[in-house]
Amino acid sequence: MKIYNKRYIAAIALSLVLAGCKAPMATVIKDEVKENVPQNFNQEEQGDANNNSGTTPWRQFFTDPNLVSLIETALKNNQELMITLQEIEIAKSGVLAKKGRLTPTVSAGIGAGVSKVGRYTSEGAGDASTEIEPGKEMPDPLGNFEGGLTANWEVDIWKKLRTEKESAIAHYLSTVEGKNFVLSNLIEEIADNYYELLALDNQLDIIQQYTKLQQRALEISKIQKEAAAATELAVKKFEAELAKSKATEYTIRQEITEKENEINALCGRFPQPIVRSKEDFMSMIPQTVYTGIPSQLLANRPDIKQAELELKAAKLDVEAARKEFYPTLEISTTLGLEAFKPSYLVKLPESMAASLAGELAGPLINKSAIKANFQTADARQIQTLYEYDKTILNAYLDVANLMSKVKNIDQYYKLKSDETKALEQSIDIANQLFRNSRADYLEVLLNQRDALDAKMELVEAKQKQLSTVVDIYKSLGGGWK
Repeated sequence: MKIYNKRYIAAIALSLVLAGCKAPMATVIKDEVKENVPQNFNQEEQGDANNNSGTTPWRQFFTDPNLVSLIETALKNNQELMITLQEIEIAKSGVLAKKGRLTPTVSAGIGAGVSKVGRYTSEGAGDASTEIEPGKEMPDPLGNFEGGLTANWEVDIWKKLRTEKESAIAHYLSTVEGKNFVLSNLIEEIADNYYELLALDNQLDIIQQYTKLQQRALEISKIQKEAAAATELAVKKFEAELAKSKATEYTIRQEITEKENEINALCGRFPQPIVRSKEDFMSMIPQTVYTGIPSQLLANRPDIKQAELELKAAKLDVEAARKEFYPTLEISTTLGLEAFKPSYLVKLPESMAASLAGELAGPLINKSAIKANFQTADARQIQTLYEYDKTILNAYLDVANLMSKVKNIDQYYKLKSDETKALEQSIDIANQLFRNSRADYLEVLLNQRDALDAKMELVEAKQKQLSTVVDIYKSLGGGWK
């Protein structure tokens, strides 16, 4: 009858454990944005999967040797890149830590102690009546000396530890893609700032030429005033315009200094001159960019691959958190020598001590912490999905916007070039008429100002033309290879 009672109690206990270990279901997420990526960036033009500038290595895409040298320096010294590399090392250590939990933990140790128990206790009475050897009683107080090995192992019966290791691997791989994205951004920043610096150099040349033009115009106005062909007002207007152009020159010089230092900061070095050649800037022809098809962004852009791996890690974290509701099986064992006197430690097998224990335990009551951990992981995987979808959508929109910008900036540059040529001719005409007293000084000033603005805007258009090509190259996933 007692045997049946024991079996009945054991069955009830097992049922309670299994019932208490019931795990909730994770939210099933569906990636609709990835599935619905359009086949082309532009409805009017169909992309070619065999031509994609995003797969071109940056050394082949950039041909200016000075720019290439700057990029190489930045890749060696940039602090943000160095920080990202350490994040990779941290993630790699996380993988090793999760992998280590799959194997038993073995430790070695030695110990010594002494204890004295009451004579009129069961333990004390037993020790007093025990003879180690004929005529020798147990010593009092009783010492204890031990040394040996201890092993503990959590058996991965539900593959929870393996799931955590896979999550750590996915996170590690995402940090590698994060490093690639930093590389891509860094190269884009170096190139954009380099072209902006060349544009400032050319604008400085234009304002210096304009200053000389105003100097000549001022001299002519003074001569005409002496000949009573112009008034003091004309002289003062040209003097004011000359002062304004000189002030603009110092503003541009400051912008050049700041832009140089911005590039130096990206290169991880103290301020120094940036080697460059400004003479060929206006004749630079932007490279032709081939966009391929939108689905190639998923494989080319590091930020999309990083977000995808983070989503994979988040899903695995949910799975691991769900398995926390299940029982865990832990096995512990010890093997060593133990005696109450050091000289007895070498007496074998009497001094040998060993133990082996296994424990299967699962949460039963008050599982709020486990539930909270699971709910947090479940919410985080949904959040990570939204981040992944947002990354894909933004990547597609970046390329679509930049494709349109490339076409429009090309047309803008052509029209600005025509405007500049026309205003250059009008300046010569206005000056000739002014010298012959057939045009007012205001006409000369307005023509010169319009020509200056057109030239400055033409330089900006060239810079935007070159930078837009760099931006679309990066948006296609280029730069990190």
